[in-house]
Amino acid sequence: MNPRKIKDNIYWMGYIDWDARLFDELIPLPDGTSYNAYLIAGSEKTVLIDTVEPQFFSELEAQLKDVAKLDYLVSLHAEQDHSGSIPRVLAKYPNAKLVTTPKAKGILLDILDISADAIITVADGETLSLGDKTLEFIYTPWVHWPETMVAYLQEDKILFSCDFFGSHIATTYLFGSDEARVYEAAKRYYAEVMMPFGNTIKKHLQKLAPYAIDIIAPSHGPLHKRPSFIIDAHTDWVAGALKNVVILPYVSMHNSTKTMVDHLAAMLSDRGVRVELFNLSVTDIGKLAIALVDAGTIVIGTPTVLAGPHPAAAYCAFLANALRPRTKYLSIIGSYGWGGKTVETLAGTIPNLKVEIIEPILIKGFPTEQDLQSLESLAQTIAEKHKEQGFI
Repeated sequence: MNPRKIKDNIYWMGYIDWDARLFDELIPLPDGTSYNAYLIAGSEKTVLIDTVEPQFFSELEAQLKDVAKLDYLVSLHAEQDHSGSIPRVLAKYPNAKLVTTPKAKGILLDILDISADAIITVADGETLSLGDKTLEFIYTPWVHWPETMVAYLQEDKILFSCDFFGSHIATTYLFGSDEARVYEAAKRYYAEVMMPFGNTIKKHLQKLAPYAIDIIAPSHGPLHKRPSFIIDAHTDWVAGALKNVVILPYVSMHNSTKTMVDHLAAMLSDRGVRVELFNLSVTDIGKLAIALVDAGTIVIGTPTVLAGPHPAAAYCAFLANALRPRTKYLSIIGSYGWGGKTVETLAGTIPNLKVEIIEPILIKGFPTEQDLQSLESLAQTIAEKHKEQGFI
């Protein structure tokens, strides 16, 4: 794809990856993704912000064919989907200086074959003059690595936000005109990558609040011509009210746990609580991550395998612990054949979750009428706690 004009002398470059379905061998990409780089041609200096994955460098190189001189290459974030082609860009433009944070410098030297002499570091708030255009660098550590920053083009009021405000979408639209689609993809991106750093994200949102921003240009997905849309969404995800929702990830081998899950879901629904079920044998783990962002309660459903939780349920608990959602309550339901330590094992995998544990229900064999009544009591307890929190 050819360079695409954002404003006069400001261009999108990069690669749209329609075929990508897994990021970092971990994160599902149902809609593909893009690797966005940006060229700014000032009256005196020219700068390229970020690059692409190394295997897509030929596309970026073709887009740079009419750029005779590059003065600066800015690395906002050292992860290879942004930095991987830096050595090739510097080889093409040997006089260009690589601009980054001091912490990123160390990481880039560790992971890429580049010379320290090519790197200049910038402080938080430092500016770089391109002549008629000025780039301001703003530190945003832990979005989502410790070295990250964003860049603000003062005269054009464009925020080059790197992973901040990004979304994994492959599209020929330069700007995100379908906001409903962008919202879900951005929420998935936040859930899978940013949610563990929610409190830090909140501080960065406050730090960026004074800036007049007309366009947000992230490093994945479409650009935002209505910045308030994506900024307000992130503000809600990090600090908004939790929802009257119970997410119920489960796995069932012989239908005992599934019967419990279905009964609890029905009892919660009868009490005005929305339930989202995730069969861990088939679910898109990204959808589960999205639901974790603002659900009031998590209930994990699992049978007992080798005296402990089913591995899929254990992975679910491990994931929730890593993502650190703001969920208020958690419980466990399931079944066993002769015994085990399912509850103790799962409880030990979630030390990062600041939740109140509601008494788990683990039954022997197939649920009896008395077991189903216990699930009704659990549903009632959850509904009452949601009312106390103002979720209902």
